[in-house]
Amino acid sequence: MTAIFGEVLTFGQSNGTDISLRVFGDEHYARYEDKNGYSTVYDDGLGLFCYARLSAGSFRSTGIPLSDPAPAGLVRYLQESQGTIVARAAARKHRRSAMSGGHREERVIRTSGPNQGLLEGRVLSIGTIKGLTILVNFDDLASTVTRADVDDMLNGANYTRNGNVCSANEYFNRVSSGKLDYTNIVVGPYTLSRNREFYVNNLLVEEALQLAVADGVDLKQFDSRNENVVDALNIMYAGQTQYRGELWPHNWNIDLRFGTMRTDLYLLTSLGRTPTDLTIGTFCHENGHLLCRFPDMYDYGERDNDSVKSAGIGSYCLMGAGNHNDNGRSPSPVCAYLRDLAGWCDEEIDLNRAAAYEARHGDYKTVMKYQTSKTNEYFLIENRSRIGLDRGLPASGLAVYHCDILGSNELQQGTATKHYQCALLQADGRRDLELDANRGDGEDLYGAIEGIVLSAASSPNSREWDGRDSGLVISDISAPAEITTFKVGTPTANLVASGRAEPMASIPDSETAGISSTISITESGIVAEIKVTVDIEHSYIGDLRVVLMSPAGRSTVLHPQLGGSTDNLVAIYDSTLPGELGAIVGQPMMGNWTLNVSDRSKRDTGKLRIWSVELRTNGALSELVASVPPPQ
Repeated sequence: MTAIFGEVLTFGQSNGTDISLRVFGDEHYARYEDKNGYSTVYDDGLGLFCYARLSAGSFRSTGIPLSDPAPAGLVRYLQESQGTIVARAAARKHRRSAMSGGHREERVIRTSGPNQGLLEGRVLSIGTIKGLTILVNFDDLASTVTRADVDDMLNGANYTRNGNVCSANEYFNRVSSGKLDYTNIVVGPYTLSRNREFYVNNLLVEEALQLAVADGVDLKQFDSRNENVVDALNIMYAGQTQYRGELWPHNWNIDLRFGTMRTDLYLLTSLGRTPTDLTIGTFCHENGHLLCRFPDMYDYGERDNDSVKSAGIGSYCLMGAGNHNDNGRSPSPVCAYLRDLAGWCDEEIDLNRAAAYEARHGDYKTVMKYQTSKTNEYFLIENRSRIGLDRGLPASGLAVYHCDILGSNELQQGTATKHYQCALLQADGRRDLELDANRGDGEDLYGAIEGIVLSAASSPNSREWDGRDSGLVISDISAPAEITTFKVGTPTANLVASGRAEPMASIPDSETAGISSTISITESGIVAEIKVTVDIEHSYIGDLRVVLMSPAGRSTVLHPQLGGSTDNLVAIYDSTLPGELGAIVGQPMMGNWTLNVSDRSKRDTGKLRIWSVELRTNGALSELVASVPPPQ
């Protein structure tokens, strides 16, 4: 399944010119907005996209095309009710199942993996697999993309046309470490009997396959297991991708019979208008479902007994939003979690032993695993530096995944019973992916940090989903590179560290930048408690803003211009008191702590005389003496 997260895309209209809309959703349910934020629906009677109004929780066409001004009083950013969303999604699944003659896919919740973490069905993730790719035009729209263009994109060696990082064959060969050699025979293009708009509501798969068989295509060559089943059926239609109805790129089940051969799963996606439109992202994502039975690593939102949307693993996996990286030209690698489930990792490095480790970028045959007290739950560590297949990532560094094959990528709550199959522990602790704030940002991965970075007391933490301490402690991560080093060890005794500075520095009057003073902490640990003392001489403390920043860049406001005309700010801030310094608890303590003081109004002046910081951790890192040789 391919999801769209607010991208602006181009759509055709039967009685109008192409139009750009912002899209939110997937093949089962989607919402469309114009550039001004007005919700819109396609009016079949007019053959145009029209402004939408809400009626009993459902969108209805106003009959006014988007080319006209919006109706007076129409509200922007309308959304249908949750009940309507669920009902429309269920109806779409039922309708497609009836069209395709299949029933299994209608029942599948594709954000969880009932087959040891994978979807049910034939798994073809290892071996030499030959797929059939059929190109089709509509009777009102053809593409200038040739069979040779598509063959090159799917099977080519050293393929880099249009900025693609590689061909689809090279992609799967690389991420599977040579275990999956997936090529495609490309046939067509054939011209379908109806116009493009007809196939928005009518599945074109059967007609396309009939045209190929009539042209002499022997389906037996696509049966690697001699089971009389076509291993992989891909159909690519002319023109830009239409994220509507049955033309939305998707993978589904279809039961068609041609002699002794039958079909199982298929992919439908677009061919584009010209060769410059060809990208590998969607093709690889959907074949991840089709061949490997990978689940979707993102939240469908409001359809699986969960009314909250989230981004799942975001851009950090092909099966999340990673197929869209670099506009589909540099799809994210299959993450370590799914590669391990697919049987692509021959080497497992046991992180339960205290040691210094090396994580090599692009070492897709290796999985670095920390096992918890439960066989189905574990942590994985992977080097995701922004090079190679990772060049399109929003961040660069060490990725830590919290995995449970019994979880569901629909469940972002992070509780003992409701959690992801594979959650990326975002280094900034903001949980933006779970909160659907973005698909990834520059602070998600762990960069160069000295001291303890991750433990049961850090934020994010390494506890098991039920809250118990897993024992995983990570420290001393090196800078993102082809080889990133880090240490794993267990906490021992509590530790207290402190520092004091006496800058006696004047505070610039009416200047937002203010002055900064730094205290360096050399001890390693995760902050469990923090106490900050400040002594500021000033004749009007209501002018002052005082901010503390941790070595990892987390900041908190100590004094937000309160106190009016009171003289001098002499105060102690303590994390054990409600509402104070909570954002700093869980941060690494080693490094430079910075106090910034600014005077935000004119006339009154003063100076930062003295300040100090006292930090307490629940454990220091035990000595790490073992080492692990690099993988061969």
